[in-house]
Amino acid sequence: MTRKNLPDVVSSDEWRVALDQLLIKEKELTRARDALSAERRKLPMVKVTKQYTLEGEHGKTALIDLFEGRRQLIVYHFMFAPDWDAGCGGCSWVIDAMTHPAHLHARDTSLVLVSRAPREKLEQYRSRMGWTTSLPWYSSYDSDFNFDFGATTDKGERHGVSVFIRDGNDIYRSYYSGARGVEYLGSLWTYLDLTPFGRQETWEDSPEGWPQTEPYAWIRRHDEYDV
Repeated sequence: MTRKNLPDVVSSDEWRVALDQLLIKEKELTRARDALSAERRKLPMVKVTKQYTLEGEHGKTALIDLFEGRRQLIVYHFMFAPDWDAGCGGCSWVIDAMTHPAHLHARDTSLVLVSRAPREKLEQYRSRMGWTTSLPWYSSYDSDFNFDFGATTDKGERHGVSVFIRDGNDIYRSYYSGARGVEYLGSLWTYLDLTPFGRQETWEDSPEGWPQTEPYAWIRRHDEYDV
C-alpha cells in the first residue's frame, strides 16, 4: 500500500495535539455509555413463568439451575440449528473473545451458551474449536426456550444475549439485544476499532483505497483462516 493511502505523517507534538482532541471525544463517549448502562440497569423486568428444561453436561436441567446458585445469568444465544453440521462462524468468533467466567462469578453472575442443536453436536463442535475449558453450553432442542426468547423465529436462527436475575426461585428477564448489540461481548471488535484500518468493512468511514470487505464476510471460525 502506498503512502497516500495512509494517515498523514506529522511531528510528535502535532500527533499529541490531535490525539488529545480525540481523547476528549472518547471520554464523552465513555460518560454517555456509562449513562446508558445506568438506564439499562433500571429497565423494568418481566417474570418468567414458564418452565423450561434444557440439556447440559450432566443431563436435563431447569432454567434456574443455569444460575448455578448465583443471582444473575447471562445467556448467549449461539446460532446452531439441529440440522447444521457446525455452529455459526460469527457466534464462534464471539465465544473466542469471551472472558474466563471466574471474573463474572466474582460478581454473582453466570454466563452460559444455549443452542437448539442436540448436545452431541454441541460437544463435537466444542471439541473442534478447542473450547475445552469454555463456558457451560446447553441444548434447548426439546424446549420452547429459543422460540420464546427470540433466538429462533420462522425465519431461522438468531444470535443474541438475554439477561436474567432471580429473587429466590423467581426468575425475571431484564435485558435482550441482538444483531450488532452483541459486539459489546466480543472484544476483538474493540481491538480492531483501535487500529488505523479499523474493522476493514465497507460501512466504515475510511479513506479511499483502504482495505475493506462486506460486513462480517471475512469472519471465519478460527481454524478456517488462510493466514
